Formats: sequence, structure tokens, C-alpha cells
Amino acid sequence: MTSTDATPEEAVATLRSGSVARPRVPEQLRGRRAQVRVAVYAEDLILQTGVVQQLRQRPEVELLSEGEAGRAEVSLLVVDALTETVTEHLRRLRLATSGRIGLVVGHFEAGGLQTIVECGVAAVLRRSEADQDRLVHLITALAKGEGVMPGDLLGELLDRIGMLQRTMLDGRGLTLSTLTAREAEMLRLVAEGLDTSEIATKTSYSERTVKNVLHEIITRLGLRNRAHAVGYAMRRGLI
Repeated sequence: MTSTDATPEEAVATLRSGSVARPRVPEQLRGRRAQVRVAVYAEDLILQTGVVQQLRQRPEVELLSEGEAGRAEVSLLVVDALTETVTEHLRRLRLATSGRIGLVVGHFEAGGLQTIVECGVAAVLRRSEADQDRLVHLITALAKGEGVMPGDLLGELLDRIGMLQRTMLDGRGLTLSTLTAREAEMLRLVAEGLDTSEIATKTSYSERTVKNVLHEIITRLGLRNRAHAVGYAMRRGLI
């Protein structure tokens, strides 16, 4: 509705105030997010031109010139492969911008995951999949604080995180291998030869609780049985 559609009461109020009625914002535009400010970098002009031409057609994106790159909410680097030169570029970007970084790459091996994470890359898209919609999805996701990664790379990343937990945390007796006071007490009683009912009587817990606690220890630490759990805890000085 425009100012000419105002009710008589609104018109009188406007005349009395001596101000001009503000136009109403169309409903379809209300709540719409401002354009995401994007700086595009590439190894060569052909790569950069291709991505820029795709993004220039989209109203969600405001493309920045080289001189405006410091204002970027999202910095997008387009490359053939994750080389040492590209890695150095990513590191410079991380230091030079407060925005988030996305990588569009032709060939990428899972072994490079640790490198890009250290360089602050929060989203990865393979160039073979980088159509206009996927590029815009990556950019808007980054602007919202989200991450984007191909499924196979995400699976590899989760595997690596799990491996780090097992090799670093567990080996030092942290997080995964730490026992609560109740768990340690029950394992000490198992080590003394008590069965479930005797442990329940000794600790004033139900037999069901005792079974659940011991099962949780065995499952969390990836052990075979109670005897294995006792041996594990004793070797690490947990009981």
C-alpha cells in the first residue's frame, strides 16, 4: 500500500505533523537479508572471470573490487589444486580479512583437510560442482556462520577428529579415558572380585545401575569386557 492509500485519519495526522508519510515496505521484501559482500580471488583471470560472471547475475551477492576487498564478509578463492602457493594465499587471507573463507578447487585430496582447516577455510566446493546455485549456497552459508563441505570430505574430517581423540586425548588420560568417581569405584570392586549384586550392595545402587555403568565404561573406551576394563584402568592409574 502506498501513501495514496492512507486512511483519512492517517492523512490528517500527516498534515498536522507537516511530515511526509513514509512509503510502506512491500511484504515480499520485509526481513530479506542484505547482500553478502564477496571478494573473489583466483589463480588466473579465466578462473576468476568464470566465477564472477556467475555471481554477478545473483541479487544475493555484492561483488567487491580489489580495492574494497577489506570489507568482504566472504572471501572466495578459486584454484586448480591445493598447492603450497595456494596455502600461502589462504594464510594471507586469514590474516588480512575478518570475513570467512571459502575454497573452490578443481582437484582436492583428503590429505589436505588439516591444511585448509588451519588456514581458516570453512567451506569447500569442487569446481566440477560449482554451478551458480551451489556457489550462492556456499556464500550465504558462510555469511550465516555455517560450513559447507562435500560429503566424502566431511566423512574424512570426522574420521580424523575421532582418530585425534583416540591417539592424543585417550593416550594422555584426558576426556575419553577419564573415569567418574562412581565408575572408578565400581571398577575397583570388580578388580576385587565382586559380582554385580555384591557391587550393588556395597555401593547402594541397584543392580541395573551397576550393569549400566560398567557397560558405559566398556563401550566408551572400546574394550571387550569387565576384565579388560579393569586392566585398562589399572595400567593408566585410574584405579
